Amino acid sequence: MIKTYKVMLLPNNKQKTKLFECAGVARWAYNWALEQQQINYKNGGKFLDDKVLRKRLTELKQEEKYKWLNDYSNNITKQAIKDACIAYKNFFEGRAKFPKFKSKKKSKQSCYQDTDKVVITDTHIKLEKLTTSRKKNKQKLNWVKLGETGRIPIGKNIKYSNPRITFDGLNWWLSIGVEENSKQDNIQCSEGIGIDLGVKDLAIVSTGQKFKNINKSSKLKKLEKRLKRLQRKLSKKYELNKIQTEGGGYRYRKTKNIKKLELLVLKTQRRLKNIRHDYIHKITASLVRTKPEYVVMESLNTCGMLKNRKLSKSVQEQAFYEFKRQMEYKCELSGIKFILADRFYPSSKTCSRCGSVKDNLSLSERVFVCDKCGYVIDRDLNASINLKNYGKSIA
Repeated sequence: MIKTYKVMLLPNNKQKTKLFECAGVARWAYNWALEQQQINYKNGGKFLDDKVLRKRLTELKQEEKYKWLNDYSNNITKQAIKDACIAYKNFFEGRAKFPKFKSKKKSKQSCYQDTDKVVITDTHIKLEKLTTSRKKNKQKLNWVKLGETGRIPIGKNIKYSNPRITFDGLNWWLSIGVEENSKQDNIQCSEGIGIDLGVKDLAIVSTGQKFKNINKSSKLKKLEKRLKRLQRKLSKKYELNKIQTEGGGYRYRKTKNIKKLELLVLKTQRRLKNIRHDYIHKITASLVRTKPEYVVMESLNTCGMLKNRKLSKSVQEQAFYEFKRQMEYKCELSGIKFILADRFYPSSKTCSRCGSVKDNLSLSERVFVCDKCGYVIDRDLNASINLKNYGKSIA
């Protein structure tokens, strides 16, 4: 299996400039490929393969107007054209929406690096053609420092795949796939576990273990309050610096103070996100470490839950999809069977003792009382036990 590693890069100012330029080249090649596909389609032509477009671009580089493309790695443009062709094909085969042109301001800045030319050590990574016109600085600029030492496996027999350099608004990141064997230990528990996700508590396990909602903690509440204040302050700054245009509309002028505030807002948002994801990582790691036979979770309709105005913010903060994603790949790495229960399986309405279904169960009822056998149990714990039984019937 392929395991992906994501490590922060620590480039200097010259390297940052070159990385932004490489991301711009990738964006330009993607947009150019989309434009060629659209022109060809309007003229009644068939789908253009990426090999045809790459040949066209090679011929285009001979012109004086496009000679600047030779200063950057051809693998950046090659992969960008491939990505555009895949996006165009996915639309016509009904797998995705129609691809849009990438914007300089709004799109995610990223570029591809060739697996054969990437060299990784414990502390640095060597990127292709990350150089300036000066000969003295060539070797220095090619080697970019990694934020974590010894994180990515290195060796002669290690195979890397799909290395990408991305910018998230604050830092540059390297994501790279490494082919590894899954670790399957022989020591396992005799039974599996069921996990019920909720808003009051993040996760309730069939063993009786509960993981609290971290968003109710004072630390996150203070950060949320700070974020609101910064966003309110930023909005007022924009209103004070708007200029009336000739057409009668308004244009917002971005000052240095506005840029500083935007950076503070972005940092606060990133800190909130990192705290939540770190908490989920700790929970999922502790559950996988117990080595259960199988793990059962229900397939939640998160999009439908977000339509409820009273619960939408709480549901969004809980990051249910991220919890499921982490459990799924961690179970696969440890050789544990991961089962996703059917969305319409009545885990909350079914009695975990006798199996009778209680149709009229409102969301406000936090304690489950069975009408048939009189069994009284916590609603969420009852759901997690039912999920565990669901997995036992399948396994």
